[in-house]
Amino acid sequence: MTAKVVVVFACLFCGVTGGIRSVYADEGMWTFDNFPAKKVAQKYRFEPSQAWLDHVRTASLRIAGGCSASFISPRGLVMTNYHCVVDCVKAISTAGRNLVNTGFTADSAADEWKCPDFELDQLTAIRDVTEEVQKSLAGKTGEAANNALQAETAKLQQSCGSDPSIRCDLVSLYHGGSYDLYRYKRYSDVRLVFSPEFDAAFFGGDPDNFNFPRFDFDLGLLRAYENNQPAASSDYFRWSREGSKEGQLVFVSGNPGGTSRELTVSQLEFERDKELPALLPEIGEYRGMLEEFIATGPEQAREANENVFFIGNFFKVESGRQQALMDPQFFKLKVDEEKRLRDAVGSRSMASEAKAWDDLAQVQVERTKLYLRQDAMDGNFFFHSGLLGRAIDLVRIPTERAKPNGERLPEYTDQSLVEKKEELLASIPLFKDLGELSLRFAFTNLQRKLGADDPFVRKMLRNESPEQLAHRLVSGTHIDDSKERERLFNGGLAAIETSDDPMIRFAVLIDPDLRLVRKEYEAKIDAPTRSAAERIAKLRFAVYGTSIDPDATFTARLNYGAVKGFNDARGQWVPPYTTFAGLFERANGAPPFALPPRWLSAKSSLSLSTPMNFSTTNDIIGGNSGSPVIDQDARIVGLIFDGNIYSLGGDYGYDGTSNRAVAVDSRALLEGLRAIYHLERVVEEIESGR
Repeated sequence: MTAKVVVVFACLFCGVTGGIRSVYADEGMWTFDNFPAKKVAQKYRFEPSQAWLDHVRTASLRIAGGCSASFISPRGLVMTNYHCVVDCVKAISTAGRNLVNTGFTADSAADEWKCPDFELDQLTAIRDVTEEVQKSLAGKTGEAANNALQAETAKLQQSCGSDPSIRCDLVSLYHGGSYDLYRYKRYSDVRLVFSPEFDAAFFGGDPDNFNFPRFDFDLGLLRAYENNQPAASSDYFRWSREGSKEGQLVFVSGNPGGTSRELTVSQLEFERDKELPALLPEIGEYRGMLEEFIATGPEQAREANENVFFIGNFFKVESGRQQALMDPQFFKLKVDEEKRLRDAVGSRSMASEAKAWDDLAQVQVERTKLYLRQDAMDGNFFFHSGLLGRAIDLVRIPTERAKPNGERLPEYTDQSLVEKKEELLASIPLFKDLGELSLRFAFTNLQRKLGADDPFVRKMLRNESPEQLAHRLVSGTHIDDSKERERLFNGGLAAIETSDDPMIRFAVLIDPDLRLVRKEYEAKIDAPTRSAAERIAKLRFAVYGTSIDPDATFTARLNYGAVKGFNDARGQWVPPYTTFAGLFERANGAPPFALPPRWLSAKSSLSLSTPMNFSTTNDIIGGNSGSPVIDQDARIVGLIFDGNIYSLGGDYGYDGTSNRAVAVDSRALLEGLRAIYHLERVVEEIESGR
């Protein structure tokens, strides 16, 4: 894998000419209000109209948990990936009814099962608020700038009102160069319609992950409801009758999670030399602990199987990012790219503003001093998830609610509390044995990072070992019960102060320290980083305008490309399509290449020549999972679920020669639903909308 990853970066910016991206590269994650329609027409002879763009935007959806989706019928039917709904599948499973392994099919509307704590967002409007935000920040630095931005964000987001079905997000683009207010319609009654078996959705497992050829049926179907009825969706994607073909223009509409293409060289050096070398061993260690855990029994496997897959996916992604930054040729391209921009700035009599790059370099020096502590404490994932994460939320909410809305931590503003409450009170299983393993790892790792004599470590552990502390907290807590969480949430500060739950008492103990670390890091690192990045964004605008797309921010984006294969590391051509026939040839009966029984039984009824997965040149990243692939008539031809191995450097740049998005073919989706899962009512609903 490593060799393949490194090979691609020698040509990562082959499409860049003088610092401006080539009009011939299918690069870019474009906002809907700045889509390069004429650029598409120049290459593909199709220019999307504003009506076309508006239709695609409103037919597309964002899953609040970190994926993309789309409406595919006028009755609220929603398409996404299996791995985007697996938490719902897991939540409604039991030890005796493991839907992760067996799959789920709603044979009637009455069988559609409500997903706990699941929201869909539909982007309905975009408003430029750059002037308002920048005016609120004028002349402020450090903590004052953070407080001003926090207050302005709360004010703008709350301007959409208190209706829980409406959400507004302040979106920073070009690292603060511009700000938009995105208004969403939110669907919180979302029900599961279909999910395949884990072995069908993740066929090939880790060996095939981020590779191609692929043979996955990574599909999840949901339905949005309003007032206990299927939501009427006037904008939805119809289904192509023909599917796609090699060389065809296709679009991907989704919510890419985040890219780092606009970072300065000094910021990239920090990631390369400090952040990633510390992160990767931790991921590997935790993955090993999870693998040992699932080997102890079938119930443990049910609890943590998906965790193992996702942590393995995370490890591959971060390894790919590290390989990109360690490749000398690639890094030189980033250095040269920055130099071209700085030279252009100097030639335009803006040299005084160019100090922003030096300021960011100095921030990295201070960041090095604070990063270890921030990462170990406030940045600790396990302190903000699972049982402890819920305890910290329950402890913080009464304190934050007592403050004016604009002075609260962003995750506890009036708008954010709507979502936070749903998350806290949802009847989602919190497995204590898995939770204890995670906290044991978190406490051990924190002690290792900061040292046994660190004041916070001593305060946290007292006379216990990490193992003893994790066991005491988890075995004694009752907040795994949603009714107990509801009691504490409704009881406010009095309920927290009188609670003897060990997890609550621990959250009370450590919360002041976590807040202090966060406050210092935001004032000394986040605020000056934002200020310098905004200045660089203005300089970049002066040179390039909006001819380049902003870094991804888990907001609605549209990109374009073509169905196309690629040359692998050996120089051999990899065709863009796989088929059902190839799937059965690859299946050997042993995990991760074992097919579920119903697939084996259905083989004779399948058209084996049906295209199954395909590759395209679309520029995607994590968060695009579940994105529809559409043709120029805005009809479904596929469903994004992954990228190939050469896409792993996509965080920092796009290589059109080998970087490929990977999708399930629309023809395979319908064939599978009809011939394998016999979900005729859904197939008819999809086809009737054509």
